[in-house]
Amino acid sequence: MTEARVHAELIAVLTALTNDAPRVMTVRMGAALPSGPFENGHRTLQGGLNSWVRAQTGHPVGYLEQLYTFADRDRGFDGERTISISYLGLVREQPPPGGGGPLWKDWYTYFPWEDLREGRPEILEQVSDLMMQWAISERPGRAERRQRIRFAFGMDGMAWNEELVLQRFELMYEAGLIAEAGQTPAFWFGKPMAADHRRILATAIARLRAKIKYRPVIFELMPESFTLLQLQKCVEALAGLKLHKPNFRRQIDQQNLIEETGQTSDKAGGRPARLYRYRHAIVEERALTLSRLPLARS
Repeated sequence: MTEARVHAELIAVLTALTNDAPRVMTVRMGAALPSGPFENGHRTLQGGLNSWVRAQTGHPVGYLEQLYTFADRDRGFDGERTISISYLGLVREQPPPGGGGPLWKDWYTYFPWEDLREGRPEILEQVSDLMMQWAISERPGRAERRQRIRFAFGMDGMAWNEELVLQRFELMYEAGLIAEAGQTPAFWFGKPMAADHRRILATAIARLRAKIKYRPVIFELMPESFTLLQLQKCVEALAGLKLHKPNFRRQIDQQNLIEETGQTSDKAGGRPARLYRYRHAIVEERALTLSRLPLARS
């Protein structure tokens, strides 16, 4: 019995924030994340990733961290097993080069049930109902399935946890509500992606939603200067939640993460708002401490 060949690839989840929308760089008309082979000529994984991301998208990578290694035995085809090493990159959106190339897509195109900024969306209620129908469809494991769904989807008095993006996706996959599951139900939710790229994107969203609570990575996505309202809307966009304005501003002040620029915004309409910038000097100060951004609900 011959062993399957192993192919290693790098996958990039490049995230930007534009007009209060969290966006991800995609290829193949929005159906896949940028990916490429890890070659022996690359000195490091990060170096290889930077190299082919620039080649594929013409986009430089700023903040970068390894996300997860996907190595299940059923990944790949034609006797070749694929191991995917994924990275999360935070960038400022730039127009992709040329027509028909990479596209920036809204996160919530793929996960529309994850955006609760205007309250629980109708699609989330549809998903929750169908999930409960699936939970009771077979007697074995019925109670356990119902409990998992209540916890993941914030039902029956349980709180919504914005970090459980992957758990919700996996449950929907089990129930056949995700196109990539290969079933043909009456409903599919969210734009599908090639192979398990939507699962990888779910993993990245969950990581970033957790990370913005204890590391000031949000400023990798912000312009050089911004208003407090812009900062709040960006955090809300990533978390998919509406935040309590006074609590947000009070905790921002307590964290000492930003400083005034001495200038105001010149946008038309309303009173000019003060402009702030990230205090880069705190990077060393906070290297071994926790810097939390508030996620108190409104």
